[in-house]
Amino acid sequence: MQKADVIIVGGGLVGMSIAYGLALLGRQVNVLDEGDDAIRAARGNFGLLWVQGKGYGMSPYATWTRESVTLWPRFATALQADTGIDIHLRQQGGFQLCLSEAEMAEEAARLAWLHEALEGDYPYELLDAAQLRSRLPGVGPEVVGGCFSPMDGHVNPLKLLRSLYAACRARGVNLLNGYHVDAIEPYAEGFQVRAGDQRWLGRQVILAAGLGNRALGAMVGLDVPVQPNRGQILVTERLKPFLHYPTTYVRQTDEGTVQLGDSHESAGFDDGTGSQVMAAIARRAVQCFPQLGDVRLVRAWGALRVMSADGFPIYETSSSCPGLSVVSCHSGVTLAAAHALRLAPWIAGEFDDPAVQPFGLHRFSSPMEVRHVG
Repeated sequence: MQKADVIIVGGGLVGMSIAYGLALLGRQVNVLDEGDDAIRAARGNFGLLWVQGKGYGMSPYATWTRESVTLWPRFATALQADTGIDIHLRQQGGFQLCLSEAEMAEEAARLAWLHEALEGDYPYELLDAAQLRSRLPGVGPEVVGGCFSPMDGHVNPLKLLRSLYAACRARGVNLLNGYHVDAIEPYAEGFQVRAGDQRWLGRQVILAAGLGNRALGAMVGLDVPVQPNRGQILVTERLKPFLHYPTTYVRQTDEGTVQLGDSHESAGFDDGTGSQVMAAIARRAVQCFPQLGDVRLVRAWGALRVMSADGFPIYETSSSCPGLSVVSCHSGVTLAAAHALRLAPWIAGEFDDPAVQPFGLHRFSSPMEVRHVG
């Protein structure tokens, strides 16, 4: 039996960010990843570091998101120092583009609510069509205006995941691939985790397996209310740089390709693609930037977001099962810095972090409506 201070179940962006944070604290960490059979949210990530609009209806989430993007430069610097990998962090702000007055009014109302909830500490600008075009050349005539937040940015999500794996290896994290966890059981002063005929012992266990957290939580008597929400992404051929800011629908990567997306579908565990949704994504992208109408699409895929019952993260350290923690969220890139530098120390018991308390499972004691929060 292998022993470790901490066993993390799940090797995606969430699990690996926490593993890196724990390794920075000198903890001995084993990460159990299911491998290619896993439903991977990370592979469909749009790469945004996005604060704008996040936390509408739950101001602690707005604060937590903003604190994470503030930590991102420190996080990226640490990763590059450990790996030499440039993950292309850019935090020059981002735009939400609106194709109707109704969209513009809805976005304005959300941002005004957040500005008031955070007592004015929430910078943003509302831009009419002329103001937007002066700031973002190439915007199409059907765009009636937009919202700008200096807090937003983007990163290469695939390079981020590669960097996290390399950094964790460099700091001694034991990465175990191809294991489907069958049982989690209390054992002496910790837990025994079983996968087939393999056994691991750990003083702490962290469930960070995305949509798999529901089944894993049930093994230890916890109801983890997560469900899939499908998003589809289209990718163009490489283009000369033309879009120097990220937007919620269109983002040009550091490699020159352009990602188009932001669909939300209730499709169960089907992570495929559909022509109607892809056509709608392409149509909106061309409305936003008409020059995209003449470019070639080279890839398309679907992926499943991890959505809690209210759309906000779940951070739980179980009182009924001491030493066991649950981490579920759909913003694995935006929150990666907070997961590594704030959440990991909290889980490790380094300090009590009041900012984490609102995200416990206690809030699901009554039925709640699913909310898509970006």
